[in-house]
Amino acid sequence: MRDALFEFLCRMGDNTLVLGHRVSEWCGHAPVLEEDIALANTALDLIGQTQMWLGLAAEVEGADRSADDLAMLRDVWDFRNLLLVEQPNGDFGQTMMRQFLFDAWHLLMLQALTDSTDTRIAAIAAKAVKEAQYHLERSADTVIGLGDGTAESHRRMQAALDLLWPYVGEMFVADAVDDSLCAAGIAPDPATLRAAYEARIQTVMAEATLTLPDTGFAHQGGRTGRQHSEHLGHLLTQMQWLQRAYPGATW
Repeated sequence: MRDALFEFLCRMGDNTLVLGHRVSEWCGHAPVLEEDIALANTALDLIGQTQMWLGLAAEVEGADRSADDLAMLRDVWDFRNLLLVEQPNGDFGQTMMRQFLFDAWHLLMLQALTDSTDTRIAAIAAKAVKEAQYHLERSADTVIGLGDGTAESHRRMQAALDLLWPYVGEMFVADAVDDSLCAAGIAPDPATLRAAYEARIQTVMAEATLTLPDTGFAHQGGRTGRQHSEHLGHLLTQMQWLQRAYPGATW
């Protein structure tokens, strides 16, 4: 059970770590000042959640590693994040579509985890769920505004949806880790979140005048570490270089 719990905690923490870093790449580059600040705050929220998830993962592992060690000293094949969150930012519309597709799942997962039989997980989820609610509200509003905006913004948002939708299915595929934690009441069966997720997605896409791709194909491998895209390696090179260049460096 300890191994499964550690794996799950890394999945939660790696999702927020990788996406938080991706979003932080917009700092100083967003289309308007308000969005620059909003994206920076989103990134900070996600990194703060990472500290909690990976901090607990390190405690559960009991191998004398810290949250910083797990974030900065693991290699690509040790990461357990969804493939969706490591995809490049692209344009602003693509970034916000990726954020919305993640936020809709993230909020459902956190809400379910507030009822976890593991009180530590329930406490982290209760803290994170408020931020996730805001993230979803903002990303959904932005997707609607751009999707139902100009012809150009609509075209870009549809292209972003077509590109990113095949990464959504991975969120709901259970494995032995999920089965073990579900049986213990620690975490939900991912498949049970799908109906509510799709209902939220369909509502927002209808308002955004966007069409969901007619495909059931799903990229997989990120959350098990079996396969990542080439983008994660480049991301980790940027994120980890200081700690790798100066081992043990502290502020």
